[in-house]
Amino acid sequence: MKRNAKVDENQPEIVKALRKIGAYVLHTHQLKNAFDILVAYRGKLFIMEIKSPKSLPKEYDRVRLEKELSDGERECMEGFVNVGVDYHIVTSIEEAINIVTK
Repeated sequence: MKRNAKVDENQPEIVKALRKIGAYVLHTHQLKNAFDILVAYRGKLFIMEIKSPKSLPKEYDRVRLEKELSDGERECMEGFVNVGVDYHIVTSIEEAINIVTK
């Protein structure tokens, strides 16, 4: 595990909101080149990478979010996507809740 892994400032509030609706959240941000959290909700697992909207332009899309990934995060995402696993990049509570409840 890496030490002093950077946590986006919005991660605690996203995790708190997910837990409030009954999700189990496992922090994985300390694993080198991994996503930030693994979320279990209603029998399903969700991989989530959290990015702070403050570091993004006013309007952004999935392509722009992927550009914010480090090389290691991008490699992790590609590994999961290549075997058919969804890799979610979220910037807000609403996005995270919508992903797990849809």
